[in-house]
This record gives sequence, C-alpha cells and structure tokens, in this order.
Amino acid sequence: MRNQSVTYSDEATFNALADPTRRAVLDLLRKGRQPAGQIAQAFPVSRPAISKHLRLLRRAHLVNEHREGRHRFYHLNPEPLRAVDSWLDQYRTFWSSSLANLKAFVEAEYAKETAAPDFTSVSSTKPSNRNRKKGKP
Repeated sequence: MRNQSVTYSDEATFNALADPTRRAVLDLLRKGRQPAGQIAQAFPVSRPAISKHLRLLRRAHLVNEHREGRHRFYHLNPEPLRAVDSWLDQYRTFWSSSLANLKAFVEAEYAKETAAPDFTSVSSTKPSNRNRKKGKP
C-alpha cells in the first residue's frame, strides 16, 4: 500500500456540521467508539435516518467506520475540524477585540458617573411657593 495524503473538503465538513443531529452524533462519539445500533438508540429518529447521517459524516471524514463481524463501530475523526477551528479563529479575534472595546467603554462611563457630583440631592436655596403668604411675593 502506498502512502496517501488525505485531504479534507471544508465544504463537506461544514455541510455535515450544518445538521443538529449530526453534531449530536459527533458529541456522542467524543466519549469514544460506539456501535451504530447504540448511536441510533440515542436519537428519536429511525435507524435508517441515523445511517444516512453516519454516511454523510463518514464522507466528510468526520467519523471513521470499523467493521467487526456484522457490527459497525464508529469513532470521531477530529482532523477535519481543524478547518472549522481555523475559520472560527478569525471571529474569535474579532469578538475579543470588540469585547475589549466594550469593556473599556463601560468602565470609562462608569468612572464618569461615579466621579461626577450628584446635583439631584442638593436642595435649592430659592424658597418654595408653599412657604409664601398669599398676596406677598
């Protein structure tokens, strides 16, 4: 057998991850290798539906299948997720910067509010109309 370099399709990875059931299957497989029947029992959909999800995950190279007799075992292949992580890293940078700016703004506004004197509690020196006698200014 000759050495082959495996290339992963980013599009296939993102398409596979678009479905919540397939993401749940990946979450289940993070715990370790599991037979197809056990995976199917974890979901309220039919076994053929889970088989289709597993096939799509296998084609995207997100899971590997191993046959033992008539049983099929699946385990997670995290390698294609590196493309997702790389793509998300750009957004992490954006959000980190944005949140740092928001934090600085909120802290500056808070500092302004706590440093400013409170004029609402100081009473006016002008006498109120209640204390004046009728007819006199």
